[in-house]
Amino acid sequence: MRVEIIPCLQDNYSYLIIDDNNNSACIVDPSEAKPIINFLENKNINLKYILNTHHHYDHTGGNKELKKKFESIVVGFKKDSDRIPGIDILLENNQIWKAENFLAKIIHIPGHTSGHICFHFFQEKLVFTGDTLFSLGCGKIFEGTYKEMFESLNKIKSLPEETKVYCGHEYTLNNSKFCISYEPGNHDLKKKIEKIKKKIKEGQPTMPTTIKEELDCNIFLRAKDLETFSKLRDLKDNF
Repeated sequence: MRVEIIPCLQDNYSYLIIDDNNNSACIVDPSEAKPIINFLENKNINLKYILNTHHHYDHTGGNKELKKKFESIVVGFKKDSDRIPGIDILLENNQIWKAENFLAKIIHIPGHTSGHICFHFFQEKLVFTGDTLFSLGCGKIFEGTYKEMFESLNKIKSLPEETKVYCGHEYTLNNSKFCISYEPGNHDLKKKIEKIKKKIKEGQPTMPTTIKEELDCNIFLRAKDLETFSKLRDLKDNF
């Protein structure tokens, strides 16, 4: 399996997970259809599945057009079945989803939304975290509680450290400014910021990050308790 990053809208990323053995693919969180269609047609790849981490339009906006064009199957969380456009397969927490050569564990990670999930492709050591975990940040709490978001991040941070993390938005540079303002002596973070700036200067995505990098550098994953996390989340909202 290989992952292709498809920039969408203003700062969203959609991710194509491609099985080169049979030239088929899944798309994670298709914000819009056009850039995904262009990539697929240029490479002659068959889009079999559409995987949604949550229902927000900037993660599902391309669902219906892609489903119609490629006869793709839409996969999402059972409790969001009335909010994910075109949904076909209803997933549950801790379920192992298997289709052809694609295999992922579903982890319910509420906080940003009540029905947010991530897709952990454990064999390839990849996780798609939507808007719950960002590189050097975490999502705003819209439908959940601080406790839910803190516990969701704890689920993600327990994954193997070498796991590659693919997030929903290109927020990394802005997030880094917040992290360094509260951990100015974090040498791992300083090194990561140098890499981030270089990638952005070259027009490259800052994804993927890794669980280890986030444990070392992401102030939200480094929060020791719910109270500290909650204060940080409030401070970031007004940063």
